[in-house]
Amino acid sequence: MDLVLPCLNEAAALPWVLGRLPDGVRAVVVDNGSTDGSAEIAGRLGATVVSCELRGYGAACHAGLLAATASVVAFLDADASLDPRQLVRVTEPVLSGRFDLMLGRRRPVSREVWPWHLRLANAELARRIRRRTGVRLYDLGPMRAARREALLGLGLVDRRSGYPLETVVKAADAGWRIAEVEVDYLPRSGRSKVTGTPLGAVRAVKDMTKVLSA
Repeated sequence: MDLVLPCLNEAAALPWVLGRLPDGVRAVVVDNGSTDGSAEIAGRLGATVVSCELRGYGAACHAGLLAATASVVAFLDADASLDPRQLVRVTEPVLSGRFDLMLGRRRPVSREVWPWHLRLANAELARRIRRRTGVRLYDLGPMRAARREALLGLGLVDRRSGYPLETVVKAADAGWRIAEVEVDYLPRSGRSKVTGTPLGAVRAVKDMTKVLSA
């Protein structure tokens, strides 16, 4: 199985993340313009490193999907906010054929991990996803897994922060079996590139609103 790790300046987190990969998992670290040596660190730690010049979370995810070769591909942020040892919770249902798309529903280990305003925004987004797709999801977390060829067949076009949402919406429209399972949500290393600043949060909302409106 291949694990795609979009990466932008995650040098501090990568050793912990890559050191906790389950057996049989190949890490595909997609460097999205890091200036802190993340790509070099990932390479030294045995990961396959892919360079993605087009900036954006979706661009990095899709570049990793294209570079993957395994039949089942998982995605995970490289910031140490989620434990790779819990990957089996989302990959096993896909590998066994019970579900087509599995997502990790984040369970914060403390209140400080997930600020209230981001939880509220995520809850509203999940509500809109349920209304739009009929799928009972309560989080749009970054840990997810599906079959590679099926993902490519969805024709995903978003290259910013709307990529995970587009994946769910198009998968639901295609009749995929979709579910979620709880995973621990840990204190991340550094500040989020998507929602860690007011401007980043506004961009994320705009990207996801555009996907839902399509």
